[in-house]
Amino acid sequence: MDALDAKYPFFASAREAVASAGVSLPDLVAADAPAVERARERVERALLEGTVAAESGAFPGESAYDVQAELLSYPIARILVSLLDSDPAIEKYAAAEAATAMERVRRDLEADDELRSVSSATVALDDLLAEFDLADAVRPDATAPAGARGVAGAGGTGRDPDGYRIDVGPYLRLTSPEWGDSWRLVNRALADGAVRVSREELLAALEAAVEARVAEGLPFEDLGESLAEALEPRVADLRRLLSERTYTEPPDVVAPALFPPCMTNLIEKAERDVTLSAAESFALMAFLVGIGMTPDEVVAFCADTSLDAEGIRYQTEFLTDDRGTQYPPPTCETLANYGICHNEDDHMQVAADPLSYYEKQVAAADEVTDWRDGREGDETGEA
Repeated sequence: MDALDAKYPFFASAREAVASAGVSLPDLVAADAPAVERARERVERALLEGTVAAESGAFPGESAYDVQAELLSYPIARILVSLLDSDPAIEKYAAAEAATAMERVRRDLEADDELRSVSSATVALDDLLAEFDLADAVRPDATAPAGARGVAGAGGTGRDPDGYRIDVGPYLRLTSPEWGDSWRLVNRALADGAVRVSREELLAALEAAVEARVAEGLPFEDLGESLAEALEPRVADLRRLLSERTYTEPPDVVAPALFPPCMTNLIEKAERDVTLSAAESFALMAFLVGIGMTPDEVVAFCADTSLDAEGIRYQTEFLTDDRGTQYPPPTCETLANYGICHNEDDHMQVAADPLSYYEKQVAAADEVTDWRDGREGDETGEA
C-alpha cells in the first residue's frame, strides 16, 4: 500500500493493493480499527459537506490517519453507505468521492514536472485517462496553441493545450445535457468523430467517470448479518444525521422572527463572527434551503456573518441539486446531541425538527413579513 493508493482508492491498483494485503474487513470492523472510524467520517462528510477529505486536512501529509487506514476506509465506507439503504445517500457519497478526487487531481496537475518526477503520490492526466480506458479516446487538439505550462503525461511529455478532442462515444457516455446547453452535442465543435473540449471540461467528464466507478455495485447485497451488526452503531450515527422526512412543499416564506431557536442561535453566533462547526453549518444551510431559499438568497441573508459566500453557495447547491432537497435539517434530538439545540421553551413538544417547528409557527402567525420582500425593495431603491 502506498500513498497514491490511499489518495485515489478507486484506482484498480488500489483495489489490488487491498486484495494482496490479505486484510480482513470483518476483522478490522470487529477490532474497531482506525480505518472504521475514518470510514464513518468519510461518509458523514460526504453527506453533510460534499467532501471525503479527513477533518484534519487535505491529503496527503495532513491526515491523522496512516496510509493503510486511509485506503482501507474506502471499502468500509462503501459498506456503511450500503447499509444506510438510501439511493440519495449513495448518490451523494459517490459525488463527494469524485469531487474530492478531482480536487486532488487538479493539485497534482499544478505540481511542476520536477516534483512529479520524484513523487509517486501524484497522478498525471495521461495516468487518469489510462485508468478509465480513455487513453486512445482523448488527445490534444492539434489546432489549439500550446499553453504556457506543460502537463506531464505518462511518458513524461509536457503539454498543456487549450483544448482536447474526445471521441463522441465517450463524450456522450460521460457528460449530460443536464449540465447545460453548452454540453449538448449540437452545440459542440464536432469533427472526425471527436468533440472539442477544454481541459476543465475534460476534468468534469473525468469526475463523472470517477463518480460512476464509486457508485458501481452499490448498495452491496448479502453483506452478512455479523458485519452489518458490528457496523450498526456507526450506521445509526449516520442515520441520526439525516431526517427521514422529505419536504415536497416548503413554507416558501422567509420570516426570521419565526425561526426555531436553534437556527436563530446559529445565525446570531455567525453574526458575532464565530466560525460554525461542520454540523452547525450543515444544519443551518439545510434549514434555509428547506424553507425555499435559493443559494443566492442564502448568500445575501448570511452576508454579514462569519460564513463564507463561496462555502455557502457550494453547500446550498449541494443540497438543492436536480433531485431536490434530500437532507432536511437533523431532528431536534440529533441537534441536541451535537449541542446545537437546547430545547428552549420546551419547543420539542411543538415539533420534532426545525422545519416542522417553522411550518407551525408560520401557520399560526397572524401576519408574516417575508425577508425577501424587503430585500427586493433595497435592490430597486424603493425601500
